[in-house]
Amino acid sequence: MKIHRKLAKLARRETYRRGWRRAQRSIFRLPFGPVLAGVDQRRLKQIQERYAGQKYADIDHWLRVNRERVQDLKLHRVPPKRMLDLGCGGGFFLFILKTFNHSVLGLDIDESPLFRELLEAFGVPRTVSRIEPLKPLPEFQQQFDWITAFSIGFDRHPETLVRWGTKEWDFLLRDLQRHLAPGGKIYLTVNPLPDGRYLTAEVRDFFASHGADIERERIFFKKGICP
Repeated sequence: MKIHRKLAKLARRETYRRGWRRAQRSIFRLPFGPVLAGVDQRRLKQIQERYAGQKYADIDHWLRVNRERVQDLKLHRVPPKRMLDLGCGGGFFLFILKTFNHSVLGLDIDESPLFRELLEAFGVPRTVSRIEPLKPLPEFQQQFDWITAFSIGFDRHPETLVRWGTKEWDFLLRDLQRHLAPGGKIYLTVNPLPDGRYLTAEVRDFFASHGADIERERIFFKKGICP
């Protein structure tokens, strides 16, 4: 019974937080008009038609998904920040941030022609690199106020596809902290495990021990990584 009560309490808290985020999106709207004003609509339409059927070719859908991410993190309501997005894909998130004068940089591998064309159309710069377990990120010659990563796919060992444990996450988080400016933030979202959970108990406890605010797939280090 105690477990059921704890789960019910957790569910209520997460339901409230999700509802509050939706409410704030309505209060602090982010219209698409100004966002799209600086991009060649004809070029975007050509890209969408050329890659029709591919997941990320639905440009309007992914812009809307990333608009919600920007709103939820309140990044349309703060002064310009230096942003690094890991696994940036086609650059939807960073493109929206650019319209609010944030300084943006993506990091990803270069295997998708669709992503390459989208990044060029959006004018989003990218460092080409693969995130691998127990290997540091490249040097960026700057520090960042925010480091983000959405729907993470790099947290799997390439040979076995087994998800990372605390050893791999500890290495990456310490490396990310090295690239954070004082007072910087790290925001991650992970994909679900085969059993429906987003994190193993061990990894969840590890994140929490380093100061993370955890809500389902969301892992938010609001003040960087605590020792």
